[in-house]
Amino acid sequence: MTYPEQMRNPGDGSVVVDTQPSSRPVLEMNGISKTFALKDQSVVALDNVSLSVTAGEFISLVGPSGCGKTTLLRIIDGLEQADAGECLLEGVPLSGISRDMAYVFQDINLLPWRSVLGNVALGLEARNIGKNERHNRVMEVLEMVGLSSFSAAPPYTLSGGMQQRVGVARALAVRPKVLLMDEPFGQLDNFTREALQVEIANLWEKLGTTIVFVTHDVDEAIFLSDRIALFRPAPGRITKVVDVDLPRPRTDYDVRANPKAIELRAQIVSHLREGDNS
Repeated sequence: MTYPEQMRNPGDGSVVVDTQPSSRPVLEMNGISKTFALKDQSVVALDNVSLSVTAGEFISLVGPSGCGKTTLLRIIDGLEQADAGECLLEGVPLSGISRDMAYVFQDINLLPWRSVLGNVALGLEARNIGKNERHNRVMEVLEMVGLSSFSAAPPYTLSGGMQQRVGVARALAVRPKVLLMDEPFGQLDNFTREALQVEIANLWEKLGTTIVFVTHDVDEAIFLSDRIALFRPAPGRITKVVDVDLPRPRTDYDVRANPKAIELRAQIVSHLREGDNS
């Protein structure tokens, strides 16, 4: 399950996925601003936010609550409309919800009357994918997330971590060019969260899908990301973008004990705390 532009031929007849980000932007946000009108005041959620994401890149958006991370993600996906600026996918302005992107919410909202297979198939049904291909693609992604043996199970019989895997599988089934993930592990216990971080990292390395990931967890962002965009609130804006110069594949030890990771974490936390005091 790969895309032609994400594949390369090493010359021996085989084809492998290139998970190294290319230099061309697949997703661009130019001058995005958004204000929400409340009862007696207006809140500037985003103020002139610009960011480019290259094909195959894993980029995280990090910052305190209320700094506009989720709002930006929803604007990219077409769930919210910006007051100013534009988003482009492969150079084409986005308008409304794009079939080339998929969104993984913190609250998965699985349909309890549908099986795991039926929940994962939802996006494919909306795209009028035929029954046989739909079944094959659903089983393919369920195998990837380790849930193929649970395809007939109702979602409420699954643990929180397994339900989150269903949400990831549902997004991957439509084979998106860009996968948007909004704090997908925020409601899970630490053990399950760390296990799913490893699974997402492995899937990203295998598929080469471009991922934009929202999190409050600095360690999670360092573990997963190529770059991290740091946000400050009031108004929401990106104040710094940092590179994560750590080799892949990574382990939890890389983030907790690697001197470069420790230094990077300290820099990020210091920058975010400066925003709290500004």
